[in-house]
Amino acid sequence: MATFELEKLPLTYTHSLSDSSSAYQPFPSHSHYQKYYHYNLVITDKDQFRNFLLVSLTIILAIIALVLILHFLPHKNKHQGTSINFKLAINHALTFYDAQKSGHYPKNSPVKFRGDSGLGDGKSADTDLVGGFYDSGNNIKFTFTTAYTTTLLSWSVMEYHSKYADLGELQHVRDIIRWGSDYLLKVFILPTSSKSNLTIYSQVGNTISDKGEPKNDISCWQRPEDMDYARPVSICDSSASDLGGEIVAALSASSMVLKNDTEYSMKLVKAAETLHKLVTSEDPKKQGTYTMVDACGKQARDFYKSSSYKDELAWGGTWLFLATGNLTYLDYATETFKSAKNNESDFDNGTFDWNNKLNALAVLLTRIRYFRDPGGLYEHALRLSSNSTHSLMCSLLFNDFSRTPGGLIIMKDDNGPLLEYAATASFLSKLYSDYLHHLKFSGAKCKSNVFSVAMLREFASSQVNYILGQNPLKMSYLVGHGDKFPVQVHHRSASIPWDDKKHYSCDGGKKWLNSKDPNLQVLVGAMVGGPDMHDGFIDQRNNSRFTEPNIASNAGLVAALIALSDNSSGLKDSF
Repeated sequence: MATFELEKLPLTYTHSLSDSSSAYQPFPSHSHYQKYYHYNLVITDKDQFRNFLLVSLTIILAIIALVLILHFLPHKNKHQGTSINFKLAINHALTFYDAQKSGHYPKNSPVKFRGDSGLGDGKSADTDLVGGFYDSGNNIKFTFTTAYTTTLLSWSVMEYHSKYADLGELQHVRDIIRWGSDYLLKVFILPTSSKSNLTIYSQVGNTISDKGEPKNDISCWQRPEDMDYARPVSICDSSASDLGGEIVAALSASSMVLKNDTEYSMKLVKAAETLHKLVTSEDPKKQGTYTMVDACGKQARDFYKSSSYKDELAWGGTWLFLATGNLTYLDYATETFKSAKNNESDFDNGTFDWNNKLNALAVLLTRIRYFRDPGGLYEHALRLSSNSTHSLMCSLLFNDFSRTPGGLIIMKDDNGPLLEYAATASFLSKLYSDYLHHLKFSGAKCKSNVFSVAMLREFASSQVNYILGQNPLKMSYLVGHGDKFPVQVHHRSASIPWDDKKHYSCDGGKKWLNSKDPNLQVLVGAMVGGPDMHDGFIDQRNNSRFTEPNIASNAGLVAALIALSDNSSGLKDSF
């Protein structure tokens, strides 16, 4: 037999980016828990060694063949459905926004049961607020969720531009972002010589009627094309810090997506810079959330009550830095992020949605640390963001949050919709795994736990798979996608007959609200509220908790879908 003489060399360790690192280092390619023994090898019989190699090679090839066979054989899964067609799912999820458009309706829209609507929006405030998106199954336009949606869709394009292009959806998503940014340019009026205060329009449409006017966007079940009731406008000033910050983020992010139109992109950046200056220079004692003031946010409180504002101010500053490269905005963003983290509510801990940007902001600032390296002056502040990101990833992976029996993460135990939080958690975890993969880093750690790129991707996939039908009910919660999906979606346009020559009154449309029949039009691409904490789902039009979609939730799903659409990261070092 071949004879081996082994000389054991000292054990060596690789390095990792840990919570306690005191200075920024380029990401290494291995984590600290991998260790290696090195040996010196001496061969004393070449013929026997050659035979040994042949036998070893045969065994290795047999093992590889077995692994490949096992890999490609069908695997049993108690919720396994058909494989996801990401191209179709992304197209569907984007098409929902075509169905939500307000204003002069595009003739080339893929949605054929919509038309011109809301052409008088803003007249009651002597301004033009035509355009934008209807928020959900009603006919209200909320500036806060429109801005959030525009920001998140823009972020997904900046990260996965090439994926959108490969799937043929780049122009589609750009058109949707442009529709949002066009509207956002209308929703604020800068101070002038005759008017000293900033004006921000937070909402078009009523959720609560004035005395003597029983009809509003909630009480009526009426297509937007048929609206015949008042459409009042909610008005804010510079004290609406959260609203201003989110608009800044949306304009800044969309300016990068739409940079091919240089003039328009510069217009967006200029507007964002001006608005940022106005909302951040407001007296700190007057800064607050837009729903604190009746004239600004009373109408929105039952739907989008904002709980904080510093996260939006830091969010806006970060996106403005990315759009301009001006470090002044990064200074502001990192300082405000630290302050916002100190005030973070336990109730919102771990979530990313229209109300809480802290976790997404941590990931975005971590991107700046890894890919842009603005210098040692920012090291401490940006290390806070990367540590926060690691903590977030561990909380998603290591049972900080409960799951439904079918595996859907429960990020808020308030009996509200679950899917919107699962979608954004999927997006952030897949995105961060792509950051690590792009930098050839196998994982990271937080406190006593270590997570890998593969673990993040498995979690992200599990949540999107659940949404698209791999759940106990085998129900796709993306309308029009798959063999089984909700058919009684809580949505006025989708449920009422489409006939541009026949109009239905406020009360006349309620026969379809209470109908037990499926919607007359399929609202393709709408992600509904989804199941309860026990995987139960009630497909009833008049039960909005389960069956109502909205633009903010869909943005998270679009982002998660594009991130997961193939195994590559698809990232650029910078944008």
